[in-house]
Order: sequence, then structure tokens, then C-alpha cells
Amino acid sequence: MNSAFWTAGRVLLQIRHDPRTIGLMLVVPSMLIGLMAWIYTDTPIFAQIGPAMIALFPFVVMFLVTSIATLRERRSGTLERLLSMPLTKGGFILGYAMAFTLIAVVQTSIAVSFAVWVCGLQISGSLWLLFIVAALDALLGTSLGLMASAFARTEFQVIQFMPLLIFPQFLLAGIILPRDQLPGPLETLGDWLPLSHAIDALVAISAGTEDSSTSSSLLIIIAWIIAALVVGSLTLRRKTP
Repeated sequence: MNSAFWTAGRVLLQIRHDPRTIGLMLVVPSMLIGLMAWIYTDTPIFAQIGPAMIALFPFVVMFLVTSIATLRERRSGTLERLLSMPLTKGGFILGYAMAFTLIAVVQTSIAVSFAVWVCGLQISGSLWLLFIVAALDALLGTSLGLMASAFARTEFQVIQFMPLLIFPQFLLAGIILPRDQLPGPLETLGDWLPLSHAIDALVAISAGTEDSSTSSSLLIIIAWIIAALVVGSLTLRRKTP
């Protein structure tokens, strides 16, 4: 566990000296949410899609940043040097997850605050619960990014994972068309994808209609996070050939 804390501290220190990455993680999601609110000014559409945007943009940004940052550790030989010390693959993945969890909390606080108090998104349910779900959603992007980086060899291959891990979730999560209007097999697939549950939970909280299904959605998101971290730690290679 000490090695995981050490790794988390090292990652946070590296990010602290990278203002562009900080801007990408903390500012860009809010900018995109603001853009959507501006596009749909004087219409009720942003009130309908706003919760989904809170789920989508941080999720995608955290996936990209985490996967590329972790891959660079392997390509530079840093990971191989670290694993020659008392640091396991699990400790490395856990340390990264801890560091980006902290970033996800800050990112979520900024994005949700911006959506609510600047863009005027109305929240009828618990604002604290909204923060929790949004933070878990960003952590989901982080965990999937860590898993993708374990399989990829280049930054370009990381980008290639987006059509496999990200785009289907966007298409089947109910953003474009409600899932109950999708063809049966696609609706079933969408119901198993974690982004769908993040959006369902955020929409329910925004409308003040959260119930036991919201709790189930949270458990499914957490299960996906744990599974992705486990797969990432088991498949992580010391270096990239």
C-alpha cells in the first residue's frame, strides 16, 4: 500500500508541472458543457441532456489522459525501473488510480458547479449525490484508460481503443436515442454498459426521482471500475517492445 501512495504522489507531482494536462482535465470538460448550454440557449434541450454531458465529457477526457500517461511510463522505461524496486503491478495501477481519483474529484467539482451555477442546470435531487456519481463516472474513465494502456503499445493504439471502449457506450447510452427505443439486442447491450448507468443515475438525481435502481447503477459502475483495474494490473507489461 505504501508503494501505491508513493506512486500516486509521484504522478500528482508530474501533473503539477504539466499545465496543459491540468487544463485538459480540469477546464476542458466545463468548456464543453458550457458550449452545449450555449448551443441550446432558450430551449429546454440542455435541461434534458445536461446530466448526460456531465457524465460524457469527464469520462472521455479521463480515459485519454490516463491511458496515454500510463503508456508513456512503459515506453520511457520508467515502469521497468519502478518494478525493479519494491513495487508490484497492482501497486502501480492502484497508485495511478488513487492519483487520478483525486483529480477526478476536483474535475467533477468544477464541471458540476459550472453546469449548475453558470449554465443553469436545474437539479431537483441531492447535489452531493450528483457529485458522487459524476466522480465515479470520471473514475470509470480512468480505470478503463488504465486497462487500455496495458494492452496498447503506442499512443495511436490507445486512440484506437476509443471506437471499442468509448464510442459504443456513447451510442448506446441513451444520449442519441432512448435505450428503450433501440433494437432489442442493442438495448440489452446498452443496459450492461457502465456509461449508461452513470447517465441514468445522473438523470434520475437531476429530476429528483432517484430510487433503488439508482443504487443499482452505482454498484454496477463500481463493479466495472474494479474489474477494469484488476484486468489492467494483470495484463500490464513492464515495457513496450
